[in-house]
Amino acid sequence: MIKERLEKIEERIKRAAETCGRNPDEVRLVAVSKTMPKEKLVQAVEAGVDILGENYVQEARDKFNDLYTLPVAWHFIGHLQSNKAKYVVKIFDLIHSVDSLKLAREINKQAKKINKIQDILIQVNISEESTKSGTQAGETLEIVQNISQLENVAVKGLMTMPPFFNAPERVQPFFKALGELRNQIKKENIPNVSMDELSMGMTGDFEVAIQEGATLVRIGTAIFGERNTSR
Repeated sequence: MIKERLEKIEERIKRAAETCGRNPDEVRLVAVSKTMPKEKLVQAVEAGVDILGENYVQEARDKFNDLYTLPVAWHFIGHLQSNKAKYVVKIFDLIHSVDSLKLAREINKQAKKINKIQDILIQVNISEESTKSGTQAGETLEIVQNISQLENVAVKGLMTMPPFFNAPERVQPFFKALGELRNQIKKENIPNVSMDELSMGMTGDFEVAIQEGATLVRIGTAIFGERNTSR
């Protein structure tokens, strides 16, 4: 079942990219595996998934300890508290959700201890919703400039979670705004900052996100089925 679902999603990603003149290889799928049992993660990787996205630190640690031999990259996409940074840098190849200089400094400190350069994305609250984490768009450049001076952190791009709408076209302006912000920051040519990645788009709106330049789309339900919502 996972294999069939994955094939359908990959076909939709390919079609969405080609429709707007992009190379489908520029768009990578992050299979969001939060609350899913380890057996499903193994099935997904066997079916071709090469990035797993986790939201909860303890759950991710338990899974990683059992599945670290899988040929897969691990991305942290949930809200991250500074006191959990020491666990996250040991597991994850990319952290999508860095929303403050304070958090970046703690990640830097913990990464230095294990002689690692930790790749991160800056989470931007592009819709300025009070319930969402992320930097304000107007503050992002300054935060990126400050983080760029940290030796054990490398900024790779931006991430956002737009408002939830049932109509994907209503989300499109937020994706477009993040792409424009990325381009503005890229023009600054800040050392240690590449701005190659745009993490945006989920099961209900990833095709619109691809139109606006997404390089990482975070899809869970359409691959794994309905998740456990007891958390």
